[in-house]
Amino acid sequence: MSKQDKIKKLIDSRAEAKMGGGEKRIKAQHDKGKLTARERVEILLDEGSFEEFDMFVTHRSTHFGMDKKKILGDGVVTGTGTIDGRVVYVFSQDFTVFGGSLSETFAQKICKVMDMAMKVGAPVIGINDSGGARIQEGVTSLAGYAEIFERNILASGVIPQISAVFGPCAGGAVYSPSLTDFVMMTEETSYMFVTGPKVVKTVTGEEISVSDLGGADVHASKSGVSHFKVEDEEEGLLLIRKLLSYLPANNLEEPPMTECDDPIDRLEGSLNEIIPENPNEPYDVKEIIHSLVDYGEFLEIHRHYAKNIVIGYARFDGMPVGVVANQPNYLAGVLDIDASRKAARFVRFCDAFNIPLITLVDVPGFLPGSNQEYGGIITHGAKLMFAYGEATVPKITITLRKSYGGAHDVMSSKQLRGDINYAWPTAEIAVMGAKGAVEVLYGKELKNIEDEQERARFISEKEEEYREYFANPYQAASLGYIDDIIEPRNSRFRIIRALQTLGTKKDVNPAKKHSNLPL
Repeated sequence: MSKQDKIKKLIDSRAEAKMGGGEKRIKAQHDKGKLTARERVEILLDEGSFEEFDMFVTHRSTHFGMDKKKILGDGVVTGTGTIDGRVVYVFSQDFTVFGGSLSETFAQKICKVMDMAMKVGAPVIGINDSGGARIQEGVTSLAGYAEIFERNILASGVIPQISAVFGPCAGGAVYSPSLTDFVMMTEETSYMFVTGPKVVKTVTGEEISVSDLGGADVHASKSGVSHFKVEDEEEGLLLIRKLLSYLPANNLEEPPMTECDDPIDRLEGSLNEIIPENPNEPYDVKEIIHSLVDYGEFLEIHRHYAKNIVIGYARFDGMPVGVVANQPNYLAGVLDIDASRKAARFVRFCDAFNIPLITLVDVPGFLPGSNQEYGGIITHGAKLMFAYGEATVPKITITLRKSYGGAHDVMSSKQLRGDINYAWPTAEIAVMGAKGAVEVLYGKELKNIEDEQERARFISEKEEEYREYFANPYQAASLGYIDDIIEPRNSRFRIIRALQTLGTKKDVNPAKKHSNLPL
């Protein structure tokens, strides 16, 4: 074979590999409203930056006629490229090749890019669209999954890991995305479950559809498995690019700074008025977040899940931060099982990747009730407390209104090594609200007052007396638990100054193999 023939063979082989399962299967993929594996990579990465690995890999199976069915690439596209000029590693499962099923070599391709990402300290983005384990390969396919899982585990807290589920992801396949830091699903074309509807019906008798069992709506709002729900794949891929703009490439780097001309001393007069006069009246804490951060830009995480707490990324004077805020607009902003889990994992991620934490507090306590107690609210609430207490990144807390009971301690209090703890004049820091406190403190007296009007007057007087003493930030400030009481409209300036001051913060935890988080 001549040199020119060899070059032609290479070119033809590359063209063959890029066609995946062929035109017919590509059309079927498009007809489902899905992009191909390579189309996804093109949208995700900077133009012309993708360097593909293992294009010519094929499976090694000889059973069930597989020796006669070999396709270049074997069902997954892997390689490296850049996003906004920063190196990332990516694998994109190709449903047009054997239904995207995972073989031994398929797994080895994924493991190779994950190993390389760990060596150079770069994020890994996995695009999932697979029918699961390749049945023809049996245990070698299962071993391939476990190899991937082990790498997910070892990479956790070292490099950011992002999973986009753009098709089926079932059985053992679901555990790789669940081990990563962020999971994204598309509304119409993706689903995740450990066992499908047919198995569910056989075992339990329950009849349920694919979407009701494991669709994007379910995992974005009920289970919390998915952090993002997007309308289509293009929106999702662009959202991954935006998410990465807030994150460092690895745990040894600082988050990426950007130029900012939004004045640090910008006054937001609306913040002086946003807290209602009635302490039981709700408001939207997102309005406060948007008012404080650079250009009003806030990337919310888990928007549809546990809405009583808000988490996400923003910038202050170009510095990326993680924001955690109680949401009085939903369940009065109480902490429950789901909210505690949601916020705890976010706090731990931010701490692992050197992202400062801004906490906005308006919490009346933990949600009462047998469902919460039976579900383990004690353990789940402890997760959030543990996360804040363990975190060594800069932690700035502003108490906006209520901060009651154990929930006060949990929400990045001074005693959990909060660095700067501010309060607005509207803050109420106490063991409980005035109504409950009066019932406890004056229970005997109230029993002896039979006249309803006199009883109401007594309660009103004692509640006002309690508020005067506790329903304000001054007692906490007098004890040094609050560093300063600030005017709401100055909050942006005070946060940025605190972040600048804490830029050289050094804090360490006791030497240990690892902590024993209350799981």
